[in-house]
Amino acid sequence: MQLIESITELLNEEKWTRATLNNYTVANFSDLDALIEQISGKEESDAVLELCNEHLHHTKNSIIALYISGRIKIRRQNVDDANLVSLIEIFIDNHKWAIVRYLCERILDHGENKFALRTLADSYNNDNLVDEMFAIWERLIRIDFDEADIVKQLAEYKEKKGLADEALGYYKKALHRYIAKKSFSSIKEIWHKLIKDSPGETEFFFHAERKISRALSEERAIQLLEDLYPHFRQEEDYHTAITILKRVLTYDARNPWARKEITECYRELYSHHSHLEEYIKLSNLNQSWRNVHDAIADFEKHISFDAGNFVFHRSWGVGLIRGINDDEITIDFVKRRNHNMSLKMAVSALTVLPKDHIWVLKTTRKKDRLRKEVKKSPEWALEIIIKSMNNAADMKVIKSELVPSILTQGEWSSWSTRAREILKTDERFGNVPDKVDSYSVREQPITLEEKMYNRFKAEKNFFDRAKTLFEFLRYVERGDVEATDTEFVREMVDYFSGYLRSVTEVNEQTFGSVLVLQRVVAEHPYLNPGVNLAFDEYLEHASNIEEIFRNLANADLRRSFLRQLRKHHSQWEEIFVNVFPYYLSKELLDDLESAGKTDALRKIYRQIAEGYRDYREAFVWLARHSDEIKWYETIGLGYEKMLINLVHILDLTFRDIENRRDVTENRRINRQIQTFLFKDRRLAEALETVDEDSIQRIYTLVEDVAGLDPTIGLDLKNIVLKRFPDFRFYSDQGPETVHRGGFMAVAASYEAKKKELELIHSVEVPRNSQEIATAREYGDLKENAEYKAAKERQEQLNNDAARLTEDLQRVSIVRAQDVDSEVISFGTKVTLLDLRKNETVAFTILGPWESDPDNGVINYQSPLGKALYDHKVGELLEFSVGDHEYKYEVKEIAPVL
Repeated sequence: MQLIESITELLNEEKWTRATLNNYTVANFSDLDALIEQISGKEESDAVLELCNEHLHHTKNSIIALYISGRIKIRRQNVDDANLVSLIEIFIDNHKWAIVRYLCERILDHGENKFALRTLADSYNNDNLVDEMFAIWERLIRIDFDEADIVKQLAEYKEKKGLADEALGYYKKALHRYIAKKSFSSIKEIWHKLIKDSPGETEFFFHAERKISRALSEERAIQLLEDLYPHFRQEEDYHTAITILKRVLTYDARNPWARKEITECYRELYSHHSHLEEYIKLSNLNQSWRNVHDAIADFEKHISFDAGNFVFHRSWGVGLIRGINDDEITIDFVKRRNHNMSLKMAVSALTVLPKDHIWVLKTTRKKDRLRKEVKKSPEWALEIIIKSMNNAADMKVIKSELVPSILTQGEWSSWSTRAREILKTDERFGNVPDKVDSYSVREQPITLEEKMYNRFKAEKNFFDRAKTLFEFLRYVERGDVEATDTEFVREMVDYFSGYLRSVTEVNEQTFGSVLVLQRVVAEHPYLNPGVNLAFDEYLEHASNIEEIFRNLANADLRRSFLRQLRKHHSQWEEIFVNVFPYYLSKELLDDLESAGKTDALRKIYRQIAEGYRDYREAFVWLARHSDEIKWYETIGLGYEKMLINLVHILDLTFRDIENRRDVTENRRINRQIQTFLFKDRRLAEALETVDEDSIQRIYTLVEDVAGLDPTIGLDLKNIVLKRFPDFRFYSDQGPETVHRGGFMAVAASYEAKKKELELIHSVEVPRNSQEIATAREYGDLKENAEYKAAKERQEQLNNDAARLTEDLQRVSIVRAQDVDSEVISFGTKVTLLDLRKNETVAFTILGPWESDPDNGVINYQSPLGKALYDHKVGELLEFSVGDHEYKYEVKEIAPVL
């Protein structure tokens, strides 16, 4: 209360003494600042603000009340700076420039402000401090994107200082701003200035031309292109000159000047070509009645057919033009040498490829050399491939050109990580407009901020745009971007501030915008858009906080939202409990634990454990983190019960997948459970420690899971039998009936077959895929022996894999304890007396996988095996197999397992 009394005393003293403006100095405001710094907490701040507002109601020009209330409001990130503006205007009228500057700087302490910057610049101008004024102008144009004249003046100022690069940057910025203002005279003036100073930046000119055509008119865009063209014609840069003329003709296909000029440029560019005039005539390029775009396309296709050029045929692949004789072309394809076709046929059937096209390189260079070049320089490879695909390619297309013809799948994994970063950051690559995942090669370098802006514009989703802006800010933090004051950055920021300028309903976009802009302003205060960023004020008007949180489709925003919620909501822990199933975060649990909210933690664990069928993903998440969070102990669940619940969920996901319900989500959860239970051996480890009752309970549940790979059950069974050789499973009915519909084998054979199947999938199939890809490059698949052989091998591998998979599912493993040596059966060695020859013979009875007749190992399913099976010692056997008659006496039966 002492602070309130001190301020009340100051206000009364000001009113009684009627201190004149001339008596005020900067020191007076410094004293008031010291007083303001003593204000602590929202309650005291509100009390001081109310006191000042009451005083202003009676004394509207109170210097002290205006200053203190103005500072409090702006310190709260409130956009209401009216009191400080009024105060500054009072001192401007009295030419107290030192105080004006001090007050402006106090506003700027909390972020860039147009009024404060303009006023500060004016004060420097009044004191003839020109350099200081221009320095402030540089800050002003970062936040005032309507200002164009000052940008132009900055360009002229930098030019006089000899700072050519900086001047050029400001001229470009001024051009864009004059385009927005639709001031053609200023646009034309700067356009001509840039042609003189930096004519080679055609990407910039073309970008500006497109904006002019939309903002002003196509006629204005044509006029400026016609002004740009003479430089390149004079420099004999015919490729660029033709590009400019094509752009003119895109706006006006009947422009006679552009048509005449493009014909002349073609004559100069292809003056060495023996068929030049013939192709001009053939395409009707200089005939006004022919559609100019069709004529250009015809001419360019014909002119590209020349000896030494490469072509592509969809069946025969890449070929080299050996020569042209009148209307006949001779081409060498890989599989068709000296192939002749008419020019007319060639034009319709062939595509001309540049010498650096990726298909040409794959045909003409050795694979090892090309592979080394691709791995050594991803930038070179990306440029080659993207240009080969008409200067537009995504990572899927790039991969199809490299894997498996040049890189293996394993090599692609590491190579593609580098490639993605290059495509994002390298100034040579840009995004294709409106295709966020497609890339192009730029003629002129593109800044990272422009590249990120292009991605931002191509994104259609609010949260994808937030992600792009956050990514850009990370590049700034890393130092990859020098400036964040460009139009591109401001437009990204303005997109989010637009959601806050006229809020009718507080929703996820509202909070998303607040959180995005809070981060932007915290890191770059001059980008403050001047909108209300007070999270707590929006929170008061939010109708369903949990739904808003679930709809925040961005992890960074969700984290920020929860941090702010904890700060501003009295019942934050209840909201944390309700949102956890939709936001599986250890950070959220740590926040509850650090705040001592153990009841809330137990509530989370209990609701997920009790409702695990509905909270499948959350239960699996908790299980996967059970090593670091002993949550099941907290609620007395037990580790075994947790595993059993996971098996239940596994069964549910298999059933839902089969019934086509939420297939993608269920497959993901299914994979996570199988990894945790089987690949990470959690279930196996449990079976190695629990008692026999638990084993029976767990194994029975696993065995009942429809869709689970049967080999998993067999592996678990092996683990149990190693601990308890005499253990009997509920499903175990003995070897004679278990294998009904299948067959028996020993464990060693089972393991060998598993390895054989794994070898097919991991080695043979990838090798065969490489063989098919290599053979496909040889051309015509109908006459390609290598391709046919590789496809036949593919069919064989598929058949082998299918057979092995089926066998592994049908087989029953027989162990020593399963063998009944009282009779001839699987796993026994029988000694027989051959009564016809009066000699002793011995056979070992095993399965089809172990069968080796030359060494006396008989398949129990074979005719001989069936004839011997189930007989006892002393029995006389008489039977025939085929044309052979047998007469044996069983002398001895012994187990062999």
